[in-house]
Amino acid sequence: MTVLDVVSGVLLSVGAVFVLSGGVGLLRFPDFYTRIHAAGITDSAGAGLILLGLLVQTPSWETGVRLMIIMLFMVLTGPTATYVLAFAARRDGLPIWHEGDGRR
Repeated sequence: MTVLDVVSGVLLSVGAVFVLSGGVGLLRFPDFYTRIHAAGITDSAGAGLILLGLLVQTPSWETGVRLMIIMLFMVLTGPTATYVLAFAARRDGLPIWHEGDGRR
């Protein structure tokens, strides 16, 4: 086992934990806004770490370039999609959850 294997394993594991915590956040958070926050953060952080873990193990530079393009695409589109969803929900009057409102 080389140092690259260990680094790749750590990045993949931490990325998987981020994605798993985002799934738990989607199930446990009380309203739409906090749920899309959980999805947006874990989309960027979790998938980014997983892609970095794969990038460490790439056998060729062509594959590395493809992984970098995928990562760039995800970094640009994930937060943008989260912002547009929150903006549209707020514009349509979806209320923000307040303590004591109960679960929605």
